[in-house]
Amino acid sequence: MTNTAILGLTVRDLLWESLQKHANLPAVGIVGNKLLTYGEIKNQAEHLAFSLTQLGLVKGDKVAILGPNSPNWIVSYFSLLSLGIISVPILPDFHASEIDHILKHASVKMIIVSRKQVSRLSKETITDIPQIMILEDFALLNNRELVDDDSSYTPHVQRGSLNPFTVPVEPEDLATLIYTSGTTGFSKGVMLSNSNLVTNIRQCYAIEPMGSSDVFLSMLPLSHTYENTVGMLLPLSYGASIHYLDKLPTAAVLLPALKKVRPTYIVSVPLVIEKIYKSQIKGKVDSSALLRILYRLPAFRKFFHRLAAKKLMATFGGRLKFFGIGGAKLDANTDRFLKEGGFPYSIGYGLTETSPLLSGTRPSAVRIQSAGKSVVGVELKINEPDPETGIGEIWARGGNVMQGYYNEPEITAKVLMPGGWFRTGDLGIFDRDGYLYIKGRLKNVILGASGENIYPEEIESVINRFQYVLESVVVEQKGKLVALVHFNYEELEKQFAHFKDEARHQMEKKIEEMKAELQEFVNSQVNRYSRVQSVIIQDTPFEKTATKKIKRFLYQAV
Repeated sequence: MTNTAILGLTVRDLLWESLQKHANLPAVGIVGNKLLTYGEIKNQAEHLAFSLTQLGLVKGDKVAILGPNSPNWIVSYFSLLSLGIISVPILPDFHASEIDHILKHASVKMIIVSRKQVSRLSKETITDIPQIMILEDFALLNNRELVDDDSSYTPHVQRGSLNPFTVPVEPEDLATLIYTSGTTGFSKGVMLSNSNLVTNIRQCYAIEPMGSSDVFLSMLPLSHTYENTVGMLLPLSYGASIHYLDKLPTAAVLLPALKKVRPTYIVSVPLVIEKIYKSQIKGKVDSSALLRILYRLPAFRKFFHRLAAKKLMATFGGRLKFFGIGGAKLDANTDRFLKEGGFPYSIGYGLTETSPLLSGTRPSAVRIQSAGKSVVGVELKINEPDPETGIGEIWARGGNVMQGYYNEPEITAKVLMPGGWFRTGDLGIFDRDGYLYIKGRLKNVILGASGENIYPEEIESVINRFQYVLESVVVEQKGKLVALVHFNYEELEKQFAHFKDEARHQMEKKIEEMKAELQEFVNSQVNRYSRVQSVIIQDTPFEKTATKKIKRFLYQAV
């Protein structure tokens, strides 16, 4: 389908054309299971659409989806889209109180929820929501007092099929209401229209075209815009197939899945590939004195990276042609390894508010630590750049920018500017060729003693290069820069296992030594006013959003 043909269409137009065109091809399924075909997805979506209308739901109503990735999640989402019903996807790992808040704030008429998640809903919510449908089999919950009792459910009966085009749906109609999993602690409902989503599908396709021979492995929740648009709507608009993991993407789950699926496309957050780099590449170098010396030589390092990337490609099934990374900043060392190794990766940048993609590039044009160029149809600019550094807030304009925040006109007015510009809240800079480099969040900037702008994310990228560091957060406490650091305790324990009874004492002693070494290392790598004055150990992993960004507000000094 040409770019011109896509303009003016709804998501339903795109999807139903694909469902018909690719009816006999595999569409979606759980890794290791038989995939439903496009034709089966279409039939099930039209059956469910009929049932939804029988239950009294009409265009403009809001229906929440809460549950793990599955074919029935797709069927639910497509059915809602087909009727002009506004879907409200909710991240399964949201706190129960946050889920209740979203359901109330969005005034949903129904929730399609997994059996595991229904028990997390408050009694008040269960009482207030007009209809509760179970994701696994589309059964209805009738007795609100017997949530855990199978006798309280009425099995869903497919009593008919509805041609979705009997309901008029326009490009500017609201398609979905997605609540952000932000790092600020305040979840806002982002209103995305059919036109927003169709525009972004087109923009993604322009970066890396795909077709019916392509295979996606999905690891991120469908309730997040990144996976929803790039990992679901995009491939299913062009006939590709999608395999879903039914567990967290740990090594024990991911490696067998890669062997079975042999994907051509993956979209991921940085954490997945960073863990692979730190364990399989950096870990090997750090464990050998000879390798550490040789690794300092650029020619050897590049040779080593090419060999390691070739093995990594085999681990990923040997067919991978696009590994998309987004949602957070990629570690610089991991970035360099992927680039020098010739691994087919791409870094993109975007927000829920922009459907989400704003910038990116195909693997052959990647530049280290850059988020690529603005996608087709999007204008990006640096508003009021610092005259010395050129860094400023990134503003965006294009057809993929949201309609606004649901029931939040004052907050909407602060980010949607005259002329159609959207304030991203992110800081960035362009190089001479138009490549964008993200420098951090505007709200995270720390003002130095002499008025200098200190970017904590830049300092954290240095900290995270230090041996045994898994993650870090830089904050200001009583006028001083403090680094909160979480070490890789699993690797440290291996190093001191031979001490037996004294292992814990030896490890604690090593950590105290590493604190001083880390502070010296970081301060030798950053400018004078970005030097950390204290290192504090974070014993447990930092709490994160669905895209594995640290919830910074939880660690800010009181």
